Amino acid sequence: MNDGIARRIVTRLPWVVALLVLDLWSKHAVFAYMDAHPEALSFDPHFHRRWEIFPPWFAFMQSWNPGMAWGMEFLPPWLLVGGRVVASAFLLWLVATTPRAKRWLAASFVLIAAGAMGNLYDNLFMPRVDGRPFGMVRDFIDVYFTIWDWHFHTFNVADSCITVGAVILFATGIFGKDEKAPDAPASA
Repeated sequence: MNDGIARRIVTRLPWVVALLVLDLWSKHAVFAYMDAHPEALSFDPHFHRRWEIFPPWFAFMQSWNPGMAWGMEFLPPWLLVGGRVVASAFLLWLVATTPRAKRWLAASFVLIAAGAMGNLYDNLFMPRVDGRPFGMVRDFIDVYFTIWDWHFHTFNVADSCITVGAVILFATGIFGKDEKAPDAPASA
């Protein structure tokens, strides 16, 4: 392994781990609190059991997601989880090999990798229910738009990391400067 890759791993991998730990801790903490303190919870007009943080628009709510984004289940579970395994490995490789000069690109890979691994953890280590081959992903952040009487799909820190990382990745593709190699000496 060359020194540049080793240095990038040492500086970037702790960020992946920190975001992964934040995701897993937040899921555990919110679910444990809501289970232990039912008296602190209220119900919205749709009978969602919520722990209101900034009423009524922002709350925590327990949700188990069996699929991908927004609970979509159009992929077979083995393909979904297998894709998360492959994506996590590929993203970690990108985290390690993205040149130092491309900081925003590297940051996007760090965020997306941490998010993918957070949701993959739930698939592999949360209890399996209803005959499902994998555990479901814990979502808890609930945003409610009272003006439209509409809940945005419940999400978690991992989903936030993936979304912010994807936005940064998209923005670097549109607005990022192309890194050019230093000019080669003129040949005679």
